[in-house]
Amino acid sequence: MPGAWPEPRSSGAAALGALGLAAALLPAAAMAAEPLLAPLAAAADEAPAAPWAWAGLPAQRPPPTGFRVRELDGRRVLQVEADRSYGNLVHPLAGAAAGVLSWRWRVDLPLPAADLRTRQGDDAALKVCAMFDLPRERVPFVERQLLRLAESRVGAALPNATLCYVWDPSWPRGSLVPNAYTRRVRFVTLGGEPGVWQAERHELAADFLRAFGDESRTVPPLRAILVGADADNTGGRSVGWIDALGLEPAAGR
Repeated sequence: MPGAWPEPRSSGAAALGALGLAAALLPAAAMAAEPLLAPLAAAADEAPAAPWAWAGLPAQRPPPTGFRVRELDGRRVLQVEADRSYGNLVHPLAGAAAGVLSWRWRVDLPLPAADLRTRQGDDAALKVCAMFDLPRERVPFVERQLLRLAESRVGAALPNATLCYVWDPSWPRGSLVPNAYTRRVRFVTLGGEPGVWQAERHELAADFLRAFGDESRTVPPLRAILVGADADNTGGRSVGWIDALGLEPAAGR
């Protein structure tokens, strides 16, 4: 049922939503980062550089999704590989305004068993998410209580609104889909041909209002941006790439 807090996954990890509520469990020091989106592939080695940081589920049992900086088509880009795994890279933001989020991505190995409508299929070969600092009082009463209960279990604050752009060409482009575990996460489905770069550019404020406008007509500041992939529910494997991820002010600001 949308809005109901999920039971723990069969893997034993606390089910905070298959998309990234657990990704909000940022190191405390990271929250002081400047409100700028650092390049994903700026590091000289294979690991993305700070302030990007890996984040997963509390007491996670699925293996971690792999994030590596690689050379592809003459550019250093981020490879994201999920193999029955879960994980996100998170970039904290100090209250940055919702602007325009843009990136390039491609998926070489999709997840054919993924189905966002079900908990069993709630996986993504690639996702780019914006976490909003929505005031807790804007969250419906029952969901507020479930959030508080979950926070007491994991010992950390959880985001109240997360919007994720998911590579999933099985849906019509731009479909708005609620997360199968919790309404605190909502998807916008995108996609393209496997093995082909696809450029994306999205007005976060407009998409927030489309997804969460029933709760707030005021667009809250951003809490973090994350990228990730997961295949722990379907037990599959995916390989994708992300390049040129950037955040810029909206027009007129």
